[in-house]
Amino acid sequence: MSIPQQGGGPIEHRDQLAAYIASGEKPKDRWRIGTEHEKFGYDDAQKLPLPYEGRTSITAMLEGLRDRFNWTPVLEAGKLIGLERDGANVSLEPGGQLELSGAPLETIHQTCDEVNSHLAEVEAVAKDIGAGFIGLGAAPIWTQDQMPMMPKGRYRLMTDYMGRVGTLGTQMMYRTCTVQVNLDFASEADMVQKMRVALALQPVATALFANSPFLDGKPNGMKSWRAHIWQNLDAARTGMLPFVFEDGFGYEAWVDYVLDVPMYFVYRDGKYIDALGQSFRDFLDGRLPALPGEVPTLSDWADHMTTVFPEARVKKYIEMRGADGGPWRRLCALPALWVGLTYDQGALDAAWDLVKGWDAETRDALRIAAGRDGLQAEAGGIRMHDLAREVLAIADSGLRSRARPGSGGLVPDETHFLNALKESVDSGRVPADELLARYRGDWNGDLSRIYDEYSY
Repeated sequence: MSIPQQGGGPIEHRDQLAAYIASGEKPKDRWRIGTEHEKFGYDDAQKLPLPYEGRTSITAMLEGLRDRFNWTPVLEAGKLIGLERDGANVSLEPGGQLELSGAPLETIHQTCDEVNSHLAEVEAVAKDIGAGFIGLGAAPIWTQDQMPMMPKGRYRLMTDYMGRVGTLGTQMMYRTCTVQVNLDFASEADMVQKMRVALALQPVATALFANSPFLDGKPNGMKSWRAHIWQNLDAARTGMLPFVFEDGFGYEAWVDYVLDVPMYFVYRDGKYIDALGQSFRDFLDGRLPALPGEVPTLSDWADHMTTVFPEARVKKYIEMRGADGGPWRRLCALPALWVGLTYDQGALDAAWDLVKGWDAETRDALRIAAGRDGLQAEAGGIRMHDLAREVLAIADSGLRSRARPGSGGLVPDETHFLNALKESVDSGRVPADELLARYRGDWNGDLSRIYDEYSY
C-alpha cells in the first residue's frame, strides 16, 4: 500500500493536476521497471496469520530485517509500519501482508535479483522467529475474523468505508495478495497506447497468474478469487475504464476520472484526517468539510490518486494490477510479460493490433471469465488459451528485441523469465489448477498441507 506523500506546495491551478502526471514522462533510455509483490506471513507452529506484535509477529519481522539487513525504519504514531533501503520499500497491507516495492531498475535480471535477495532476507528472519511466508492470491483457510489489522490510520478509514460499498472490500484488504509491475511512458500518446493495451490484456495476466482457488478452507469456485473480489468492489474506483478507449483520452481525462472518485482521507502532520466520501473538486475550491478553507497540495493529489483501483492505473507511471500473488518464479514472470509487451514499440503495436477491435463488453467479459476459469475462459468468441499463447509470443519478441543481457553477458536477453508462463500455456494449467489437483488428489482435501508444500 502506498506510503503517504508530503509537501509539493499548494495547488493553485487545475492544470497542475495533469502536469503532475506529465512530469513522469521519460525518454526510452531512462525507462525503468519497478516490481511489487505481497505475501502472507504466518506462525509456523499454528499456521495462523502473524499478529502485529509478539515474538512471532510482523513487528519481529520488520525489526529483524532492519537490524540484520540495514533497512531504515518507517514509523507511524510511533509504530514500526515499514522499511526503506536504496529506493526500495517494505510495507504492510491491512492484514499484515508483507509487501516489497522494489527500486526502479533497468532490467528484469536486476529486478529478479532484487526479489531473490528480499525473499532470502525474509526467509532468514522468518526462520529465527518461527514464521513462514507463502505466495497466494487469497488466504486459503483463515477467516476474516482471524486477520489482524495493522496500525495504520489509512486502513482504519478504508475498513469502515469498504464495509459500506461493494460486497467484498474488506476481504480484498485483509485476505488477498498481488504481484504487479510499474512501467514508464515517454509521452501522453505513449501513455495512452500503453494504458489501452494494459487494460485490454489485463485478463490474460489474471488467467496466467490465477492462484486463489480456496477461501475459508475449501474451493471457492474461482481460479482467482482475488479477481472475483475486484469485480465486486466499489464501482466508482475499480474496473476496466471504457473511457480510456474513447477518442481524446489523455492526461486531462484521467484527471477528470480521479476527481470524480470520492476521497478517503487527507494526511496532515503524521495523521489521517477522515474525508470519506468527500469531493476533491470541493477541496480544490477550499470547500472540503474535513478541512474548511484549505486547498490541497500536490502531495494530497498524489495520495488521492492512490485511492483509485482499476485494473491498470496511471500515476507518474503505469501500474499493472491484474495478477494474483504467487510462487517465486512468477514474481519475475509478471514484469517480463509486461515489459515484453510495452517496452518495445513493435511489440506494443502488435499488442494493440490484437485488441483494438474489442468493445467494452468483450473486455469486461474476458475479465470476468479469466477470474472464474483461468486459461479455460472464453468470452466474445475468444478462447483465453489461444489469446494467452499469442500474447506470450508478442512479449517474447519484445524481450528479444530489447536484448538486455544478464549474468555478465552469458544470458542474451530476458526471455527466460517467461518460461513459467510458457509452461502454463503448454499444459493449459495455471497455479490454481495445480492447487486444485493436489487438494482433490494426494492431499485428500487436507488444505493445511499447502503451507509446507508451497511456502517460500
